[in-house]
Amino acid sequence: MYLKKWNFNQSSEPTTQILANLVNKQGWLPLLWSEMGNRKKQVRLLLSQFDLAIVELAGGAFGFVLPISAWPTFTQRVRKQFADDQQILADLANLEVTIAVYWQAGRFRFNLTKHPLIYGILNITPDSFYDGGRFNSHSAMVKQIEKMVAAGADIIEPGGQTTKPGHFVEVTPEEEWQRIAPAIELIQDRYPQVAIAVDTYKLPVMERALAAGVDIINDVNGFETAEKRQLLAKYSKVGLVTMHSSRGHEYENLTNGMKKFFKANLAELIAAGIDRERICLDQGIGYAKVADGYQDFAMMNNLAELNEFHRPIMVAISRKGFGQKLFGLPKEKRLGVTLIAETAMFLAGGRVLRVHDVEETQQLVKLIETIKSSYWTLPGHYEEKN
Repeated sequence: MYLKKWNFNQSSEPTTQILANLVNKQGWLPLLWSEMGNRKKQVRLLLSQFDLAIVELAGGAFGFVLPISAWPTFTQRVRKQFADDQQILADLANLEVTIAVYWQAGRFRFNLTKHPLIYGILNITPDSFYDGGRFNSHSAMVKQIEKMVAAGADIIEPGGQTTKPGHFVEVTPEEEWQRIAPAIELIQDRYPQVAIAVDTYKLPVMERALAAGVDIINDVNGFETAEKRQLLAKYSKVGLVTMHSSRGHEYENLTNGMKKFFKANLAELIAAGIDRERICLDQGIGYAKVADGYQDFAMMNNLAELNEFHRPIMVAISRKGFGQKLFGLPKEKRLGVTLIAETAMFLAGGRVLRVHDVEETQQLVKLIETIKSSYWTLPGHYEEKN
């Protein structure tokens, strides 16, 4: 038996092109299962458990499109049922490498297809839009880091300069560094299992953070200068979060404009010597020309359009102003609407969730992943995941 990707998107048939476009956006996996011999009925029964439309092609092969969320359960059941077929087991292993989205982030190489990331925000500022002033004291900062680690944060990001909508006060690179340096040192000393990101758009702060051994640099300006790109190229494993922003302009076609930005931005970063696997994309929700306006909702809705880049996509909407716009909610009461919007974007392919509320986001991820990977079979028929 053989299991491989179904390359129907090479066809010039108009309906096939439409299907290929949909598959690419949704991150679905088109597959062909062939050479089944006398086990064809067994294969069909297994596939039917995943609620798939199965097409029998010339030569007797089965063609089907599998949601990526079904992949863990699918591979588990195939390995269980066809444990004696070395070709199928090898095909599964090859496919797993093909579909995986990796993010090289300093000391870590994350497989986003297997494990979404919870990226905890730690603002050490007096004026950040949600938690400004809360963690400025050393004791408060220590307690918050402990809380995020205990809740399961994969990454913690100290930030020493707000870039909130409207007016914000820019601080010197020295002051910004003095704010975040103690948090970096504390995480490195006590929690080596947690990746450290730094949220900064200033070159001198990037230089000091990289020299200190951080794993990720998050730049709201998208590493727009050659100096920044050259600096990051020197640190061959450090991860980058590159953000799109339209604070200075509007779009006639938002999705096309964002795609053009990321295509050009990725090309510039790669040309500077930065490996594509190091780069995570951030749509920049909250950074539209009109703050907390309609464009933010459009970007929440079009996230799947960025799946074609085959890079991790960040969901960075935690407690932002859309909760005020729609429901009149103060920032302290926006957790519920944040989780709802994050769920929609997570289902569309956003696998890096940048959040203030780590525990609740872990619950979101576990519940949605459990639901989306659950396909019924008789109890005991397969060894199911816990």
